Amino acid sequence: MEQMGKYIALTGVVLLVVGLLMMFAQKLPLGLGRLPGDIVIKKDNFTFYFPLATSILLSIILTLILNLLFRK
Repeated sequence: MEQMGKYIALTGVVLLVVGLLMMFAQKLPLGLGRLPGDIVIKKDNFTFYFPLATSILLSIILTLILNLLFRK
């Protein structure tokens, strides 16, 4: 039970940090969402946006962070 409590607390902290980053992401000069490789298709009154490069970059960053946190 104690181990499960630690995982739930850690998940809460991670969600809090991600939420704060999302709130202040507009003010950070990261360029996320406008990277080369992000797919944007604009037609008359239709816009399709798929952030492919942004997703790959965030996946790599989160993988590195989580590997550092959970390394034994």
